[in-house]
Amino acid sequence: MGGHRARTDREWSVLASASRALLDRVPRLTDQLIEELRAHSVQFDLAVPRDEHWQQIDRAMRYGIEAITAPRDAPRPDLEYARALGRRRAEQGLALDLLLHAYRHAGYLVWDELLRIVGEQDPADLPLLVHTASHMWSGVDVQATAVAEAYRTTEREMHRRSDERVQALLDALLEGRPSPGLAARAAAGLDLPEQGRYAVVVVRVERQGGREPFERITAAEGMRFFWRMRADCEIAVVALEPDAGLAELAEELSRPCPGPGGISPVVESLAELGLARRLAETALRTIAPGSQLMVRLDSCLPTALVVGQPELAARLIADVFGPLLELDPSDRAVLLETLDAWLEYGGSAGRAATRLYCHRNTVFNRLRRLEHLTSRSLSRPRDLIEMTLALDAFRLTPG
Repeated sequence: MGGHRARTDREWSVLASASRALLDRVPRLTDQLIEELRAHSVQFDLAVPRDEHWQQIDRAMRYGIEAITAPRDAPRPDLEYARALGRRRAEQGLALDLLLHAYRHAGYLVWDELLRIVGEQDPADLPLLVHTASHMWSGVDVQATAVAEAYRTTEREMHRRSDERVQALLDALLEGRPSPGLAARAAAGLDLPEQGRYAVVVVRVERQGGREPFERITAAEGMRFFWRMRADCEIAVVALEPDAGLAELAEELSRPCPGPGGISPVVESLAELGLARRLAETALRTIAPGSQLMVRLDSCLPTALVVGQPELAARLIADVFGPLLELDPSDRAVLLETLDAWLEYGGSAGRAATRLYCHRNTVFNRLRRLEHLTSRSLSRPRDLIEMTLALDAFRLTPG
């Protein structure tokens, strides 16, 4: 080892002789180490089968003892085996600090036994053995480093695979694909109740230059968010505490997540996430082009009915606004903008005129012309409903 004093020939001879004798004592040291590890923590017995544990300790000790006297440039089976054990213990779920404790405790047993052997063979050689201690403990440290690195790498890979499995379960729920036990497995993986209050949010995004257009929040008061990326949107499953509602959810999203976005009603189980996603997508389709609103389905149900039936929507536009479609586009736009403003302000011609920068009589004249062209009266409830729905359908129809 680079920074240590080189061993003398005599020191090397003493260490090599003791190491050869030590190999015969490995089974007894293995028994001793296993008993002391079991006394230190019950996790050793819970995580590692006893026979497997014995065989692996026996082999690791032998590799470690052989490495003590191996030439510096020789292959290192002790390190290869340490990496294999690190991977195995990570898969078995034994805590890393316990694994490192086992390696270092094995080092103490080996060193004590080396001292005992030299004392038995020739006590006068003990000072020579002590001079080699730093070399041996340096080797133990290298083995511990190898086992820890392999453990951490395996643990990261296991977490990644686990996350991928959980995300796949969540995707299956959002797609509404029926599968026995799917909701239960997703609940366990996400640490969520299978029966609970959930909502789904669908946000339309345009990714440019590799930049994300909004911040994916993961938690807020009474809420936990689980995001899934799609080509043209982001989907969030939101777990809602009993005191958190859709109004609070919409407000929470409005700051970090500019829309357009659709929010589903609350559903009562993970198994209903497919339905919630479809309803959130329907809410998203009710948003006019260019708008950045976050819309709850329960606040736009009439419009949602229209966008949910595109064939009927087209017929409604043709039936109600047929004559308007023959007008010059700018003329038609003025009439429909006036109707939209009048509806937005609850039938107030004065407030609509303020928004449109015209006189209130102009608003009345445009509305009368609209009534004449459509053969409908805004004072009749059924006609007003048809006009309102037709306006929504026209506004949300592409092209």
